[in-house]
Amino acid sequence: MTKINLSALMSRAWRIYRKTQGITFGEALHRSWLAEKAQETNAQRIEAAKAAAGITETTNTWAGWKALGYEVVHGSQALFGAELIWGSKGDGATYKARFFGASQVQPVAA
Repeated sequence: MTKINLSALMSRAWRIYRKTQGITFGEALHRSWLAEKAQETNAQRIEAAKAAAGITETTNTWAGWKALGYEVVHGSQALFGAELIWGSKGDGATYKARFFGASQVQPVAA
């Protein structure tokens, strides 16, 4: 396991605590740890799905591209999907993420 960035871990715990109604900070910290541990597994699942689809270009989710200042071109189909662990829910839930390639995005028009 890689070295844990405790600052990022605590920041995530505070975000979860503020965003989620009715949980204690201890529960938020637990969920933050689950999300941190899930990152390595999620990265492996993404790489496996990417290799299975035969994709070599840089990929990201719709929200990931948006955070980087790009938008997915309207009508683009996801290149591949992967089932990832959603650690911040605290129950080991999974979700299906769809990934778009760098050739399917454009810079956000200002």
